Amino acid sequence: MAVERRVYLSSETTHLADVRCGAPQPGWTPVRPATVFGLILPRRGLVRAHVDGVARLLDPASVYVERLGSEQRFAHPCGEDVYTEIVLSEPRVAAMLGGDPTVPEGLVYTTPELALSHRLLLSSARAGADPFETAERAALLAGRVFERLAPVRAASGRPASAAARRRLADGARAALAADPGLGLEALGRAVGCSPHHLSRVFTAVTGDTLTRYRTRLRLVRALDRLSEGERDLSLLAAELGFSDQAHMTHVVRRAAGLPPGRLRELFLCGQDGGDSVRPGPRA
Repeated sequence: MAVERRVYLSSETTHLADVRCGAPQPGWTPVRPATVFGLILPRRGLVRAHVDGVARLLDPASVYVERLGSEQRFAHPCGEDVYTEIVLSEPRVAAMLGGDPTVPEGLVYTTPELALSHRLLLSSARAGADPFETAERAALLAGRVFERLAPVRAASGRPASAAARRRLADGARAALAADPGLGLEALGRAVGCSPHHLSRVFTAVTGDTLTRYRTRLRLVRALDRLSEGERDLSLLAAELGFSDQAHMTHVVRRAAGLPPGRLRELFLCGQDGGDSVRPGPRA
């Protein structure tokens, strides 16, 4: 079978790939143990599976939870299959399931919310989204799958009171203020919470995703440095945690209507830019 795998995120805890299985062999594949925990989200085709002796049918309206060590084999009755693959580390799984890394068994059926989150994750990754954004979207999507598969375990560890949720959001804001370049995993460790729970709580408290808040914080930092005459844009982008200078330029231009170099000139000349500076969409 010809397998084409395009990887969009590969970190210590999270792996995201777009997978296409073409020209599948007729009949069943050999029985093999699963080597990782993963979520398989079919987008096209139909797959029949035997997992630890239990028959499963995977279609685009379902999510297959692949458990480490499960004995499994597959058949592809409709030819080519296309799916999204999310692989999470054992510590990440444990953090999302109340400290227990044992993955619950079962097949999850998609909802419109799950289907939309899945496609938004994939489309943003294909467009070259910041790894922080991709990791946050992947964590939220995996969390929604777990909430359908094991709701009690998935809810454990989430702050119960409004005061506790505010403290968690404030802790994340303080950590990002100290270092706007923090990745999602490092931010979770800094506040002692799984990235999935942190993202859900932060959005509920602030009305913004961690990605949007972090981008806005880096934007105002960039504008401040530009107003002070910063000329090394590559260094500035690195210090603020942008993937590169081009990424910072895109964010600044989208928000302010002008690239960083032109804004710096306006600041240094003491001009407000008049109608030449038109704020873009919300960062």
